[in-house]
Amino acid sequence: MISNNYFNDNDDLIDHFDSLTPWNAVIDQYEQGFEDFAEYQKSGKEELTFAPGNYEDAIEFYRSTLEAGGDIAGNDISQIAKQMDEEGLKYKDGQVGFPKPMLDVVEKIKSAGLLPYGIHRHYGGLGLPSVVQSMLSECVSRGDGSLAITLGCMNLAETVERFGTEEMIHEYVPKMAAGELCGAMALTEPNYGSDLPNLQTKAVKGDDGVWKITGTKRFITHACGFGNAPSIILTLARTGSTTSGARGLSFFLVHSKDVFVASIEKKMGLHCSPTCEVVFENSPGILIGEEGKGLVKYSMAMMNQARLNIAAQAMGIATAAYFEGKKYAEERVQFGKTISNITAVKKMLERMEREVAAMRCILYEASFAVDQYRWKEERGKMKGISEKDIKKDESFKKWEKLASLFTPLSKYYITEMANLVAYDALQIHGGSGYTEDYDVARLYRDVRITNIYEGTTQLQTVACIGGIVSGMTETGIYREYLKSEMAGFVSSSELNDLFKQFETVVAEYAEIDSTPLREELAFEVVESAARFHNSLLLERSIGRSKVERRAHRKSITESYILDSAAILASNLTKIRGKKKTPVTA
Repeated sequence: MISNNYFNDNDDLIDHFDSLTPWNAVIDQYEQGFEDFAEYQKSGKEELTFAPGNYEDAIEFYRSTLEAGGDIAGNDISQIAKQMDEEGLKYKDGQVGFPKPMLDVVEKIKSAGLLPYGIHRHYGGLGLPSVVQSMLSECVSRGDGSLAITLGCMNLAETVERFGTEEMIHEYVPKMAAGELCGAMALTEPNYGSDLPNLQTKAVKGDDGVWKITGTKRFITHACGFGNAPSIILTLARTGSTTSGARGLSFFLVHSKDVFVASIEKKMGLHCSPTCEVVFENSPGILIGEEGKGLVKYSMAMMNQARLNIAAQAMGIATAAYFEGKKYAEERVQFGKTISNITAVKKMLERMEREVAAMRCILYEASFAVDQYRWKEERGKMKGISEKDIKKDESFKKWEKLASLFTPLSKYYITEMANLVAYDALQIHGGSGYTEDYDVARLYRDVRITNIYEGTTQLQTVACIGGIVSGMTETGIYREYLKSEMAGFVSSSELNDLFKQFETVVAEYAEIDSTPLREELAFEVVESAARFHNSLLLERSIGRSKVERRAHRKSITESYILDSAAILASNLTKIRGKKKTPVTA
């Protein structure tokens, strides 16, 4: 790969930062009247040194952070990605060894002050809104997907921030911000992956008040820690009976020193991301939050953030694949011209470009939605405001519901399209792409997991469908959001027609009273929602974009809407056809 800055060299990403993101709205929610700056003026607390005191300072801080991260991603991470992939991990007697270049570059990220991007500045973190976190994750993931996961795990402190006691927060979060601790999520078991309500790992409280956990967890990323940093393993375990389902599950913090890493998986991609099988044998655990709410509250909140992180990871890998495909096509000469000028290849590149643009729109809109509610909750908690009182706020309720829809919608769409973009990039390389001589082979392997882990596309469909159908009723919150956004610019007749198509798709689906048929056709509705949602975001971006980019954005948007109209028409035909055909058990 050519060495460069993965933030500054991406025109579409820069356009999002400079023109498309409503920074004042983001900053209002995150800074809450620049409270941290005011506190720093009074107290001089070191951790608040870089708290911005106005909008301009905040935006400049975000930009400088992204430029620094983009520089390391393009000039350091991308340069060792191939070596990391080939060297992989070493496992022996419960210990996992990492390639030295990987350890060195994480140390460089730490020295640059970029490591704790997802941790609040009150606990030693950078203090970045979700939109900026997603931008940074995209840049790092473009450099290497495995390393992006490592950084994500080292930022899992946010779960402790949100749900831990004050004692727990001050014990663990600053250490994670300093890179002294890594994090891991231990949900999946050998026989229970998506079926989390029935997992069997057991937690028993002793007479001394200490919880002891016994069981086996599988596919646990970084349960081994990273380098010299051990992990705190956020563990879902059963405190109720074996038949108590989700209500019998609680959430615990377990030290990696108290478990045994039995093995690491040999995977087709992400060779430097340790996927561990972990054995708990009366391992002491610290209860997080309330007993019995481990899955329904704490794990789901953690997974929602993880899903957004995986969407950003897939976004970065897709961007790398697109640029690799474009570069190769512009250099490879066949029939007396570069293959980028061959109609079939040109068509592929254009589709890749507009899909990447759509993916980026939905990723940052989902991140924006998170910013519009989460920080109100976090700041309120710091001030001692009860969760019940915080959730009375109408704006909070609106954006929490929208974020709960946009997160799985973006995770499904981005990861599926990232796979398609990587597929096309490899195809453009021809037989050379099937060798390990080009980066595209690694990108193709690495991206394949993204529509599987942290909830498969099929599970994201289940997570989306209710919010879409209820949200598109006459008083539904999703309809209100779409109408409000469309009222903010002059919609094209094509977008208005697409909205009518989408309404019809949802209306036809809502009439189905057969549960098996509703389950069978849910994906068609979710796909239709994503295609319209992205079409709206792309068309909205035209007027907000830099003047010199508007014509290009308009061209991309028109082609995307044309693609989407054909997909919605096909989905509507399928739904109507299935409604006429009775489903047999």
